[in-house]
Amino acid sequence: MAEGNRPKEDEENGWAGKAWTALSAVRQRKPLIQCITNFVSMDLMANTLLAAGASPAMLHSLQEIPDFTPQAHALLINVGTLSDAWLPAMKSAAEFATQSGRPWVLDPVAAGGTRFRLKACLELVELRPTVIRGNGSEIIALSKASLGANQGVDSIHESMDAMEHAKALAQASGAIVAVSGAIDIVTDGQQVVGAGNGVAMMQQITATGCSVTALIAAFVAVDPSHALEATALALSIFGVAGEVGMEMAKGPASLRMHLIDSLYGLDEAALLSRVNITSMS
Repeated sequence: MAEGNRPKEDEENGWAGKAWTALSAVRQRKPLIQCITNFVSMDLMANTLLAAGASPAMLHSLQEIPDFTPQAHALLINVGTLSDAWLPAMKSAAEFATQSGRPWVLDPVAAGGTRFRLKACLELVELRPTVIRGNGSEIIALSKASLGANQGVDSIHESMDAMEHAKALAQASGAIVAVSGAIDIVTDGQQVVGAGNGVAMMQQITATGCSVTALIAAFVAVDPSHALEATALALSIFGVAGEVGMEMAKGPASLRMHLIDSLYGLDEAALLSRVNITSMS
């Protein structure tokens, strides 16, 4: 092996070891994750968290938040099926999480799709999420704070297109910003890492993006002082589960099933051989 290749290999091996440590911590500690999320994603999101070893709570009643949110280990807010009725609960939960010292993660689904949606997302960003995870179009819309053309919840921008916007949003918000794509980008505004796991067919299963954001919340819950690392590891591990599942799948429906099974069954050997995270700064 050439000497010049060793630093890169050492870095990748280091990330793989961290991935196993992080997944083991989630399985051991079983963090309680409150999910205020859209109707479409609830089932897959809850099962993703369970398969990883976390405990999901799909609770969004404004009346319950003062009692429940401070007890959760992390909060996930997903605006996919946003409504006037749900927005106050989202804001209240974010405030309680922050006051309780709990991390919370924002998924700004279709952030640039409508003025109401963009305004709501910007108001949530002002409540200081620990992590913001979106596709390229969503992150660009938030960063520019202006309406942008997108295709519903699908992205017309790749993650690389949004890298500078992600860095700017991270600097402005104080959040770790993750941009999903063929290479998932994670940044704190200065450092940038890329997670290169997953398979294209995962994009044909609704709510995979929503579910990986909840997984990020679980990983940040067990290591809140290293939110950038936890975010990159969650993205990579979910992608590895997709790769393993794809080896048995015949299409999107069977991949959905095998994705959950594979996440549940991931072992150290699979992560050590498959995790693909590299520095891009």
